Amino acid sequence: YLNKILIQDFVIPDDITTIGNYTFNGCQNMINIIIPNSVKSIGNYAFDSCRNLTSITLPDGVTSIGSHAFYFCISLKNIAIPDSVTSIGEYAFFYCTNLTSITLPSNITKIEDFTFGGCGLVSITIPNSVISIGYGAFSSGKLASITFQGTTAEWMKIKKSQNWIGNNANYTIHFTDGDVAKQ
Repeated sequence: YLNKILIQDFVIPDDITTIGNYTFNGCQNMINIIIPNSVKSIGNYAFDSCRNLTSITLPDGVTSIGSHAFYFCISLKNIAIPDSVTSIGEYAFFYCTNLTSITLPSNITKIEDFTFGGCGLVSITIPNSVISIGYGAFSSGKLASITFQGTTAEWMKIKKSQNWIGNNANYTIHFTDGDVAKQ
């Protein structure tokens, strides 16, 4: 519901530059949304609990995704994050249980606490621009493959919080100079 009106499809007008905090929070029946090129930021909790939202394409030019932005979007299977995105807030994709694979944009420097916690992620691609990974960032239990777009030495320089990998017991990290399996 949006203003007490049941919605499944929504087109954001072309003159909107920000999807504000809580804008579509709790629109459980929303399936599709079209975001125009004019949008530059997505606020905190913007799509929180849009349980039936299955896929979303963020336009080039979006620079930030707020904390909890797609929290509990349990049907979300696909999201394309453009390279223009430089920040993704904590818990942004928490509990997106059907999101199985994602490639992070090349300008991201931090992966915040629980950004992908509780997700269905099986694989993720991380750019070599990342300098820190927060607590529980990948605490899904399903992550099997991390592709890091840099060397083993670059990976070792990343500040990783305690329990950054969560309860993922068996996974492989692929580097430009080889692979490492963790078991």
